[in-house]
Amino acid sequence: MEKEKKGVDLMKVIAHEASPPPCDRTLQIEVTEAHDGIARGLWKVDERFMNGIGVAMGGFVSSAADIMMAYAIATKLSGEQSFTSIDLHTTFHRPVLMGEVMVVAKVERMGRKVGYVLADLFQNEKKAASVVSSVMILDQ
Repeated sequence: MEKEKKGVDLMKVIAHEASPPPCDRTLQIEVTEAHDGIARGLWKVDERFMNGIGVAMGGFVSSAADIMMAYAIATKLSGEQSFTSIDLHTTFHRPVLMGEVMVVAKVERMGRKVGYVLADLFQNEKKAASVVSSVMILDQ
């Protein structure tokens, strides 16, 4: 009996053959390209993501990176594999303000059980944050 795959097939989202997962829609982030361990996307930051001091809350910044890192790692896996983040570390270089943020994620190293992914977020052509994640690869 074949196992039914749960969730959204990110490769189909990349190919515009499936709708993105709810987290993408909630965060207003869209993958613009993803292949060979690299993913790029655009995050539309509006007042819903602002904290009390008028900048995007750090958790949303980290989430935008986490989403794009998922697309990057998905391009390196077989159809029988899945993944989950086991660590997420964010370094903030400058505040993220309302507007568009380019998110670029890249698989830095890929092992049999763990992959390492880096994402950078840019606003107005300046680096706003860097995020590093360890991703555990799961065979289904």
